[in-house]
Amino acid sequence: MSRTSSKAVPAAVSGASVLPEVQPPLQAAGGLSIAGVAEQAGVSVATVSRVLNGHENVRPATRDKVLAAIDASGYRVNELARNLRTAESRLLLTMVPDVGNPFYAEIVRGIDSVARQHGYFMLLCDTGADPGRERSYFDLLRRRRADGAICLDPATIQQALGEASHALPWVACCEFDPSVRVPYVGIDNYRAAGDAVRHLLARGHQRIGLINSDVDYLYARQRQQGYLDALTGAGITPDPAWRMNLNSLDYEAGASAAVTLTQHAHAPSAIFAVSDTLAIGVIHGLRSVGKRVPDDVAVVGFDDISLAAQIDPPLTTIAQPMRELGETAARLLLQRLANPLANVPGVLLPHRLVVRGSA
Repeated sequence: MSRTSSKAVPAAVSGASVLPEVQPPLQAAGGLSIAGVAEQAGVSVATVSRVLNGHENVRPATRDKVLAAIDASGYRVNELARNLRTAESRLLLTMVPDVGNPFYAEIVRGIDSVARQHGYFMLLCDTGADPGRERSYFDLLRRRRADGAICLDPATIQQALGEASHALPWVACCEFDPSVRVPYVGIDNYRAAGDAVRHLLARGHQRIGLINSDVDYLYARQRQQGYLDALTGAGITPDPAWRMNLNSLDYEAGASAAVTLTQHAHAPSAIFAVSDTLAIGVIHGLRSVGKRVPDDVAVVGFDDISLAAQIDPPLTTIAQPMRELGETAARLLLQRLANPLANVPGVLLPHRLVVRGSA
């Protein structure tokens, strides 16, 4: 999960427009009104209106028929008029520290899927893990230019903005700090890291290296502690020389770190990297100095991005339910928007160890 980026490039992701039930029929470019959409879908005008407004009391099959009729007709809604009446933008922000990281792709798809089902647009915001950029996006909430936000930035940034923004409609995804007092969804990073290390221990490894992210990230601290406790629990004293903390999780950073670890007199026989992008880089770095994976050095990653199963050897990794993380974050945000006073809980989703050829 790379958390660095040199640019912030907001990008709109497609979503469904919405129509208030009180709005009179509008004509599409081809002349089809809301009544025409209803006739084409074989449903009532009220049902079309409920679908356009994101109401949940519509059967999925009926919703699909209505959405297909809308797409076929080219029906469009006067968004400006609707916004003036409802003071809603129907816009949700998704703030990520690096849009180039493949880890975020499936999460964003999950968010967008739920947003579109409920009649929202999604705006993808690359913050570069910069508090100033994130603050500017939060200002969109304060000025009611967006209805809500999902934040995947580091917990340290969330903490810095928490006191000023906890009352705003946002939720934390992946990175979260319960003390910030906003709904969150993530996994148990401590336990997941322990599972990765215990897998390597079960394969007979005792010199296990850790290639980690910047400890400013809560997940990095949690995964490091899971690594340390798993080793000490097995009666092994962790060697500080086996651990590296990086300020980037790119492939190149992983390759360089792996080469550095192999230069120690008692180099690790296995490496746990806290992201798949790092781990894939580790495999390339080991290969560049003549080390075979897993014969000479075993490698375990974290996330289970799509590329993990395609490399040689396929990567053993901790799988995060990425799409479900995004879908859950969106649903939590919609709950908060529907009832700002409701106590929306935090959610921890299960992870799993996926054993492949690298360890």
